[in-house]
Amino acid sequence: MTDPLRILCIGGPPPDLGLSPWGPFAVQSCDTLPEAAAQLRDGPVDAVLRLSGRDESVVEELLVWPALSQVVLDSALVAVVPEPAAGSALRLLQRGAQDVLNANGLTPDALARALRLAVERKRLEQAARKAYATDLATGLPNHAQLLEHMTHLLALREREPAPMALIVLRIEGLASTEAALGAEAANVLRRKVAVRIRSGLRASDVVASIGTDSFAVLLAWIDAPGDAARVAGKLAQSVQQPFRVASNERAVAVSVGLAAYPEHGRDADALMRRAIGQAASVASVGREGFANRVERGPAAAANDD
Repeated sequence: MTDPLRILCIGGPPPDLGLSPWGPFAVQSCDTLPEAAAQLRDGPVDAVLRLSGRDESVVEELLVWPALSQVVLDSALVAVVPEPAAGSALRLLQRGAQDVLNANGLTPDALARALRLAVERKRLEQAARKAYATDLATGLPNHAQLLEHMTHLLALREREPAPMALIVLRIEGLASTEAALGAEAANVLRRKVAVRIRSGLRASDVVASIGTDSFAVLLAWIDAPGDAARVAGKLAQSVQQPFRVASNERAVAVSVGLAAYPEHGRDADALMRRAIGQAASVASVGREGFANRVERGPAAAANDD
């Protein structure tokens, strides 16, 4: 049997959906948007249904709802209002909602159908985004996906201020491993580096691959700005410990860049540029500071004039 679709209904219980062929449904109810936001902190649902028998003002309320950005990432949002205006409905769809339905004459079966199709569209959208936004070698989000996630999170931070930080780790040693052991060994080493970085973080932190030799760590919430530097130092120290690849011991060097919100920027691009630039400009640590020409590129000798 198909697992029930989890529906959070805001504004009162929906018409009985229990016997619909478009189900099954498991429905929770609450009265207000703040109550819904509190419930959603316990975990996402398949769909959020906003009901109103009064007027279309609920669409405007949804547009300024602080939790909207996170809700549309995780769930299919469907609003049901009498005679929805085209302008408001389109703006809500542009913000990530799946549908805005006319409450007049809406039957329970039609609502059930709309919810099922909205959930399936959301699932297809999420699958497509994941396929497009995943680094296939490591399974981590890629640069584009991280920027998208940061943009949504920063929109939330503008309403609910809290410190956050982005760490970029530039790894040296992949190219020399490829030269010595082959491309597959270098890919294995890269995956092992990714796993070690991930294991040193909280489940709420995001790790992404932003290039063949670079990883980014998004600390979505920290107690104080100084915590980010502490985490960056621990990650760098962890990555410097040797890895076992193809029966060989391989070590990498790492350089670290850090950008803190809001001190170093208030948008995703600015924070990313700052962290990447710093990682590229500071000296690497590990492997006794060694980096070969393949990884660093040719450089003038100290006595060249």
